Amino acid sequence: MSTEVVPVVRLANEIAAQFPNHPVPEAAQAIATHIRQFWDPRMRRELLTLDPEVAAELDERAAAAVAALRVATK
Repeated sequence: MSTEVVPVVRLANEIAAQFPNHPVPEAAQAIATHIRQFWDPRMRRELLTLDPEVAAELDERAAAAVAALRVATK
């Protein structure tokens, strides 16, 4: 696998970096809200269907946001 980070992972991690001192659940909700409001549906779909090996590169807060988005889309 390449060492290059998948763009949606990089972007999600950049958003998560804005919440370093927030509790994970609070940060995850804010990140999920941002992704829902501002990301193109194709980008959201790509993020929600990441290969587990790639998804492992998500920051803890970004990963929690992805989990919240998955629950919301069911």
